[in-house]
Amino acid sequence: MSKSLDLTVAVIAKECLPGRVKTRLSPPLSPEGAAALAQVSLSRTLDTVRLLPARHRVLVMDGTPKAADAVGFTVVAQATGGLDERLGAICDAATGPLLIIGMDTPQFSADHVAPLLHDWSAGAPGLDAWIGPATDGGFWALALRRPDGALIRGVPMSTDTTGARQLARLSARGLSVGTLPELADMDHFSDALNIAAAIPGTDFAHAVQVAAQHMQDSLLLTGVRP
Repeated sequence: MSKSLDLTVAVIAKECLPGRVKTRLSPPLSPEGAAALAQVSLSRTLDTVRLLPARHRVLVMDGTPKAADAVGFTVVAQATGGLDERLGAICDAATGPLLIIGMDTPQFSADHVAPLLHDWSAGAPGLDAWIGPATDGGFWALALRRPDGALIRGVPMSTDTTGARQLARLSARGLSVGTLPELADMDHFSDALNIAAAIPGTDFAHAVQVAAQHMQDSLLLTGVRP
């Protein structure tokens, strides 16, 4: 699909600094190793978003992005407050159909949002919203044809029922909702290993392999069997 849609894709992200990002990867990774893997995940996500036929791309950042990551995106600072407040602020700032994606699913591809793009490129879109469930009970993507922060604020975030509660909120407001493929967030190193295995030959898979080898070498140096 080459025609640009009336769609804003917003990526919500955090600057990849050691000790401030993906802290649940450390241990077994060092804080520096966790930040490096987070950076690969973020850059890969942004590269995928650049392939989407969106009219606007926004990087909603906690911190300062690398220059290469900002290319093709309008960079704005995250709002204050909990995740529901920050997502709500993204919705309130949007002026048309909106797709919000996180930085923790490097396996995300254009195919994963193809049903949404197909529906919203039609003359009469069939659905008001789309949600991409995550395996941990949250969601990796949320799309609203008529963004409204009130559709998100107050939904408990980072729980194993967040996705279900967000879906219930949308349905209770009378919205018709489609479901995108379920993806795993990269919260723990075991998640990173599984994601890398699903996308072999990619920069992310290589980064995970390097991180695993570094861990193994460190254990050997300390005389600990891996």
